[in-house]
Amino acid sequence: MREHDLFERYESAFDGAEDTMRRKGKRTKSRLDDAEPTRRGRMTEEEKLRVARVREDQLSSADTPEDGDRWSTWGDADQGPKPHPSWVITELAAVDRELGIVKTGKEADVFLLERALGDRACLLAAKRYRSNDHRMFHRDAGYLEGRRMKKSRETRAIANRTAFGRNLIAEQWAVAEFAALARLWQIGAPVPYPVQRSGTELLLEFIGDGEGNAAPRLAQTRPGEDELLDLWRQLVATLTTLADAGLAHGDLSAYNLMVHEGRLVMIDLPQVVDLVANPRGVEFLDRDVRNVSGWFASRGLPPEIADPSSLVATLLEVAGMS
Repeated sequence: MREHDLFERYESAFDGAEDTMRRKGKRTKSRLDDAEPTRRGRMTEEEKLRVARVREDQLSSADTPEDGDRWSTWGDADQGPKPHPSWVITELAAVDRELGIVKTGKEADVFLLERALGDRACLLAAKRYRSNDHRMFHRDAGYLEGRRMKKSRETRAIANRTAFGRNLIAEQWAVAEFAALARLWQIGAPVPYPVQRSGTELLLEFIGDGEGNAAPRLAQTRPGEDELLDLWRQLVATLTTLADAGLAHGDLSAYNLMVHEGRLVMIDLPQVVDLVANPRGVEFLDRDVRNVSGWFASRGLPPEIADPSSLVATLLEVAGMS
């Protein structure tokens, strides 16, 4: 599924409501535009969300599989790019079972999830963005520059940081990361395969062993001289692949690169930056390169190899911006 399609699907959910308001006439539309964006009728959006959660909990408890936490959500979710890898279980009769937490963060938590059907099973990383208690993405305005956003009540709710707006922000970032991962996977970048997105939850390929042990972050490794050079070359190849697509990670460091069986894998991509559309695109690219170059230099990679200025110039040339 293309990135454009994902954003169109997200935004189109609100189009019908706007068309209805326009048909009711100018006076009604004016009153609605001036009203508090988080209120519709007698119930605030926060109250609606609370009621929806209660109903969802009641439905879940009434239809929970005996050997798991829920039935597979594959059928109701945005699905990853085709062809789906053979290890992905797509049958709706599959059962999801949570095995524990992998990582906590300010904006999202990652859980280990097993999806099983009979004697077949796969491990997934369930990344769940926070909504009501969302602590906000610092500098999110800078990352959003250049992205198309609809002029609507939802946009104002986001700008005003209402409870409804914070839920929209959480889903917007989930949509953005899923779209970025799908696009990068299709062009051959080393990223986890994006299995599906449902609301603010992403299910991703688990990067680790079959026992549920996550691969280490690059920052946690202590590579030898030869391995360090190999990882650097992998990093340059990855950044070149992104630059060729006109993209930069936007928040790259040794903490959002994983090393699995000698292979470098890039993770945490909700803020991926379009180098051309974002006015600060070159700034983000330069910061990405200097962050990771500094880590490699601190581990002993010769400065003439880990030269950030030279690498940035090369990547801008690849992106057609030199």
